Amino acid sequence: MLDVRAKPTCIAVALSRAVGEEAAARNAATQIDRDETCFVLAFVPGDLDGAIIAATLEENLGGVPVFGCSTAGQITTEGYETDALLLLAFPKTHFRCSSVLLEPLKPLSTTTIATAAQRHEQKFQHTAGWHRLGLIFTDGLSKQEDVLISTLETVLGDLPVFGGSAGDGLRFEQTYVLHKGKTHHNAALLLLLETDLPFQGVGFDHFLPADSQIIITDADPEERKVFEINGAPAAAEYARLVGCAVEDLSPQIFAENPMLIEYKDSHYVRAISDADEDGALSFLAAIDDGLIMTLGQGQEIIKTLQTGLNIKDDKGRNPDFILGFDCVLRKLEIEQKQLGRAVSDVLGAARVFGFNTYGEQHCGVHMNQTLVGVAFFGPDQRKFF
Repeated sequence: MLDVRAKPTCIAVALSRAVGEEAAARNAATQIDRDETCFVLAFVPGDLDGAIIAATLEENLGGVPVFGCSTAGQITTEGYETDALLLLAFPKTHFRCSSVLLEPLKPLSTTTIATAAQRHEQKFQHTAGWHRLGLIFTDGLSKQEDVLISTLETVLGDLPVFGGSAGDGLRFEQTYVLHKGKTHHNAALLLLLETDLPFQGVGFDHFLPADSQIIITDADPEERKVFEINGAPAAAEYARLVGCAVEDLSPQIFAENPMLIEYKDSHYVRAISDADEDGALSFLAAIDDGLIMTLGQGQEIIKTLQTGLNIKDDKGRNPDFILGFDCVLRKLEIEQKQLGRAVSDVLGAARVFGFNTYGEQHCGVHMNQTLVGVAFFGPDQRKFF
């Protein structure tokens, strides 16, 4: 791990905890060198008015493009935070960027999305010797991330795409993406990046599959709602499986006992957001009748986090920084176990910057309770003879 106080050299990090949207946005904007910046990612606390933040940043950053979303928490120089406006400034020396807003997400036309993404990629001129990747930020209440990310993987070919679903704390009321000085609901933002920095994808959770087999026997896939598990009312059967009473089901129970699906020889988390009065369970990722699942058995969080972030390039170097998208339910479990400070120290030492999400996208899959992202390394040293 790196020195927890060391700063990245390939991006600039701006942070404001000022009270009020205009004050926070103006304060953060003053920390950005506009002349050197290609674009800015803004991760906004869920209780702030995003429209005011977006307009104020647009006004104070003098034409520098600002992209981002509402969040369920921010990952800053201090690790986990909930009330800090975080700006990441990507410099012209290392990055080029092009953006496209994908809307509406619901109803979703895969043909329209595929055509827009493919045309956008083809128009983005290549820079010789630079590497390409995509970032996707999605309205976290759209319930369309599964189809969206699989569509993008299909049409963008070998271009790796990483992303996170916008959040708003744990209210599940209103989420948005930022694009061209405005907030957009029922939309996704696709960014295509070129960089001369080497990078690696990041993706891990802290769950292993249990032996028991669970079958979804009645579900509404469009609403990600499950009515029956193993032929029994969903909430009651889930409570029996995890060993608690139905009335004791809570976000903490869901966070510590997610359900897993197997896909391409790997297991992915399908998190539960709540149980309604009729005994149905709502999920944060795709669900369907006949789906075979298992409960997830939690592993030691600190150890899995340290292992997952212990990344080296082919020269044995640590990342200069990691752009990270970390599920809010991971954070909830971590805080429930009073591990918040220890986890924040690990994140700070690894130079992870990003936000807490309602879902994560990586390798063409939408998942939950996972940390995904991109580790960027310092530029390769060129030799001149």
